[in-house]
Amino acid sequence: MGRLSGKVAMITGAGSGMGAEQARLFAKEGAKVVGADMNEEALQKVVEEIKVNGGDAIAVKLNISSPEAWKSAVKIAIETYGKVNILVNTAGVAGPFKAKAHEHDVDDWDKLLGINLKGAFLGSKYTIPEMIQAGGGSIVTVSSIGGLIGGQGGTGYGAAKAGLVGLTKNIAVDYGKDKIRANIIFPGQIKTPMSAQLEDAAAAEAKQYYINKIPLGHFGDPIDIAYAALYLASDESKFVTGAELVVDGGVMAN
Repeated sequence: MGRLSGKVAMITGAGSGMGAEQARLFAKEGAKVVGADMNEEALQKVVEEIKVNGGDAIAVKLNISSPEAWKSAVKIAIETYGKVNILVNTAGVAGPFKAKAHEHDVDDWDKLLGINLKGAFLGSKYTIPEMIQAGGGSIVTVSSIGGLIGGQGGTGYGAAKAGLVGLTKNIAVDYGKDKIRANIIFPGQIKTPMSAQLEDAAAAEAKQYYINKIPLGHFGDPIDIAYAALYLASDESKFVTGAELVVDGGVMAN
């Protein structure tokens, strides 16, 4: 308890899945949480749950691909809590899982990069000045093992998630002198709304295909990613920046 006491954390995608679990855990560990999501109803439920359990959180509707929306969200965070110490870029969308490069729809490509890559860039762009003002901070970006290997989400999805590596490492180098750390997490198959399609009976074969690739033999839970994000957001990782943390049940060890 208290691993994030005194810190203000902005978390995107906080209305469900990994982002929601991060919001709950960060609040439990003492952070004031600015939960951001496009789904206001789902986000508000998470925020109310945090408050009922004694935490401090607010809900902000946010289109992560919009610069103006980011400016507004960061302004709300500063007006409410006075600073931003932590940004967790979790929000993202999945694409056509079977889309090869020559088959990929151009509009789908633009959407995937516009949300999954541009969203994290904009979040970093508009929170970094506040972190500098606060004397430092931590940016945690949630990518996917699809950004490290092929066949884990489709061409556009993989390209966007791979792009987050370059973004993270450049931020780590450029802002180390400002005491801002940037690290990236690579989840494997996690039980989230994004992977819910694999729970359908018709997708049993596809689900088993992924499970067969996991040495631990099962999908991960959102809390597995939340604990990884907690470590990277906290002062426990004060000498860790530009790092890649894989949380995948052993897939990348194959």
